[in-house]
Parts: sequence; structure tokens; C-alpha cells
Amino acid sequence: MKIAEQELTITSKVLGREVTCTLLMPEDGAVAEPLNLLLLNDGQELENLKLADTLENLYERNCLKPLLTVAIHAGEDRIQEYGIAGKPDFKKRGAKADLYTKFIKTELLPFIYEHTGIDDFETTAFAGFSLGGLSAMDIAWNNPELFNKVGAFSASFWWRGKDLAKGYTNDDRLMHSLIKNTTGKPELKFWLQTGTKDETADRNKNGIIDSIDDTIDIIKELLAKGYERPADIQYLEMLGGTHDTETWGKAMPKFLQWAFGK
Repeated sequence: MKIAEQELTITSKVLGREVTCTLLMPEDGAVAEPLNLLLLNDGQELENLKLADTLENLYERNCLKPLLTVAIHAGEDRIQEYGIAGKPDFKKRGAKADLYTKFIKTELLPFIYEHTGIDDFETTAFAGFSLGGLSAMDIAWNNPELFNKVGAFSASFWWRGKDLAKGYTNDDRLMHSLIKNTTGKPELKFWLQTGTKDETADRNKNGIIDSIDDTIDIIKELLAKGYERPADIQYLEMLGGTHDTETWGKAMPKFLQWAFGK
């Protein structure tokens, strides 16, 4: 089954910029409802992720439910728009994350509903890579009425409110604190990936890179909230996996089958 690609531009009043989105769907109108929806941060990386090929392969093997992917291209302000809404990091990065959330909710999703004529998707997932993974997690966590599932590939869970040199502790990690301090338990399921060569940084000198430590600690916070493994949380640690689209592209079929598998 061939994948049709369509590029659309949304003029965002909220972000004050044009936002390019690439829509991927099985062509020939071969899509029966119910349809599923995947929002993907860093949509400009589609080619490098080989996403269309992966989707075609999964459809050919009859592994995937009908899926519309909306890949949102990051703008020049990526480091400000991605992050945690209302809580910039210690370098004041992520200062527009609240606006990006508002864009997703008030401009992008209504646009998708109007464009497709569908206002109720069977499953709606939000996924991203690195800082885009943190962004997807934050937006889904705070809007569980809009999203069912999250995919966080090598997510920047190190994102912190305090500089390492200024009395940093693990409690300064913003996503971990957000999960811990949220009342109740959002109706969500989580798919998290790291690579053993994501980075070399090891803040606490325990021989485990921060990317893995921080992701494992996210899982611990989720478990403390009452989520269960493997029903609610899947974790993929890729041996030799690096912090790049090649590794994330290889992990993508596992995520897609977890989120939208037949």
C-alpha cells in the first residue's frame, strides 16, 4: 500500500508564524474508519526517519490500523517552543512551550478535524524525539482528554530548572516534578525509548548515561502514580542506539505497532 504525502501550511496566530505540516496516509482512499491519529514533532525529519517506507512496510504486513500521521515541522524557535509549558529551564529555554501547546489544541487539532471531516479518532497519540519527545510528553500529560498515548524517543527528560553547578538535585528535573505533583492519574499509555549511546553524560557517575537514568526515573514516577508495566508503560533500550534519526527510525515500527497495531 502506497503512502500519500501532503504538505500543508497553517498560519498560526498563536505562534506568529507559518507552520508546515506533512500529512501521511494510505493513498487511494483505502482508509476505512475508524481512523487513528499520530501527531509527530520535528516533522521536518520525515525523510531521515524513513517514515513513509516504514508505514508502507507495516501496512503490507497487515500490522497497522488505518493511520493519519501529521508531522509538524519545527520552526527556528524550536528550542523555545518545545519544552514544558509554563516552566522554562534554567537557561530560560522552552519559554514558548505554553504557546506551542495552545497551537496544538486551538489551531492544529481543529484544522485536522476540519481537513479530514473526522472529529473523533479511535486512538490519538503524540510522539517526538529528544526535546520534541519532552514536548509530546508534556502536552499529552496535561491534555489526556485529547490524547491516549505518548511516544518519547530519547526524550530530553534531563530538562531542569537549576544549573548543575548551582546546587542541582534530581528534584530539579521538570518533567519528573510535573508527574509527581499532578493530582490524579491521566488516562494515558506511554512508550519510551533510549539508546545506550544516546550520550556520554553521567551526572551522578553511576556508570549509566543520563538519558537512560532520567527515562528510568520517569518510569518510576509513573509507577508511583499507579500505572503498570507492561499494560501502561513500554520501554525500549536499544543496544548501540545513538541520538539520531537513524536509531529513532529503526525504533519507529515498534512504536507504531504498540500504538496502532492490529
